[in-house]
Formats: sequence, C-alpha cells, structure tokens
Amino acid sequence: MPPVLSVVIPTYNRADTLCLVLPALLNQDLDREKYEVLLCDNLSDDDTKQVLKQLNDDRIRHLEGRYSGRADARNAGIKAARGDIILFTDADIIAEPDLLSAHFAAHQKFPDSASVGREIQVNSVEEYNDVKKSKEKGRSLHRETRETLPWLYFLTGNASVPKNRLIEAGMFDDSFTGYGHEDLELGYRLQKLGLKIHYLHNAVNYHLHPVEWEERKKRFFLAGGSTVRFYNKHKDPRIKMLMGWNPAAFAWHRVFKWFPGLLSWFEKKREKSRFSREIVLQYHYLSGIIAGNKNID
Repeated sequence: MPPVLSVVIPTYNRADTLCLVLPALLNQDLDREKYEVLLCDNLSDDDTKQVLKQLNDDRIRHLEGRYSGRADARNAGIKAARGDIILFTDADIIAEPDLLSAHFAAHQKFPDSASVGREIQVNSVEEYNDVKKSKEKGRSLHRETRETLPWLYFLTGNASVPKNRLIEAGMFDDSFTGYGHEDLELGYRLQKLGLKIHYLHNAVNYHLHPVEWEERKKRFFLAGGSTVRFYNKHKDPRIKMLMGWNPAAFAWHRVFKWFPGLLSWFEKKREKSRFSREIVLQYHYLSGIIAGNKNID
C-alpha cells in the first residue's frame, strides 16, 4: 500500500541538523506505513549519507540531484512523491510528534485545501529543548483562533497541499534561485486556483536556524529582488501593497540616503532594540527592490 502523505525536504550540507530533523519525522504518531520522507539533496558532500546510513529507515528516500535551488529540489520531491498529500518542511526544522497527523487530519476535513502549521523560531538546541516543554513560550505569527491565511503566509517550512493541486498550479517556479518568495508565489497561484489555506495552530515545528546579522541583511536584500521577480511575473498591484512596495516606503528609504549616518545609528542600537533591527532590515529589503528593478530595466 503506498503512503498517503509525502514529506518533502530540500537540503544541502545540513547533516548537523538532519541528525535531529529526520529522527523527529520518523517518530511520529501517524502510522508508519502512511507516510514517507523524501530528502531532495543537492549533492551534499558532508555527512548526510552517514546520517541516513545510521538511521537505516526505508521510509526515507534519498533523491540526489544537481538542483538549481530549493524550488527545483522541492519540485523533484513533488514528482517523486507517492502520497496524495505533500508536506513541505526544511532540513533545519524539527517536528512535534503529532505534526504529520495534524496535517493529515486537516486534509481529511478539508480535502481540497492547503494547510500551514505553526513554526516556532529557536536559536539553539538548548532553546528548542526549553521551548518544546512549554510551547506558549514560542512566539506565534498568528493568533490561535485564526482559521485561514492569505498567500502571504504560505511558508513551506510547515505547509501541506494535495499533490494533484500542486501539479495543476505548475509547482514551484524554479527561476526563483536566490533567497525568498518561491513559496509565497506558489501560494499566490494556489489561491488563484480557488484553494483555501487553513491555519493549523496545533501543527507545530521548530525552526533551528540562527542567522548571523550580516547574513540576515544579505537575505533581506535578496528577498527584495525576489519581490520584484514575483510582481513582474503577475503584475498584480496587491503584491506590491502586501509586500511593502509603495511610495511611502521609498520616501522613507530616501531619508537614509540623505542622512547616511542615520543607518549607522540604528545599526549601533540593534543589539538592544528590536525596532532598530527591523528598521535596518527593511532598509536592505527596499534596497533589494531598487536593485531588482534596475536589473529588470
């Protein structure tokens, strides 16, 4: 009997976290014959194969290939999946034991819909061990009573969709090879097909991915470029509106050009001020949009 649910994970040189991620997925309360795990591996040269050898579990299928990015890797997983439901997660995200059963139950209740679960950010294994004992310690992006989400929150660290609808939508756009928005853009197309995106507050996983400050700024810049690609593909003004691309934002961005010392001031404050961190990151995001527009032109 084939599995009913396929977990798709893109990866490259993440043996350090896969040794936590894969055991968590193999120790689910969903019957073992009901699911498989597809590890879409962009030719890792670390200890990934050793991790798989130690686990020695036939529910894991190792799909090695030269993928152009996460979108391409996930598409390979979709094509190879034997389950009717695809659950997307990542190589640094640790599942609660009932994650798969929560998604499975949602698809039984809403058979022609997508589902997005609750992703809790943790910066270390120690923080993960602390937060999982009391999940209310973890900051949630949405209130517990929320039922549906717009495409803006279709985040594929914890999202599931019927396989046939993913294929109908055209799967992920593998031209998104940089950082960001290949998942949101797919969510946009799924909603245009009429799918609702249900929020599953009880489908919890933990994103173990501390990012250094300079890398965070770089990612926000790249995400700005991905926003340009997203908008230019669909030419829908709602994309600009929802993703912070508006005249007021760019007027604010110009202030930092006129007063270059202002950005440095916020940089110095960022260690103790979340507001200052967000200001700096948004500056780099808008800079990425500006650069992306120039590249298009």
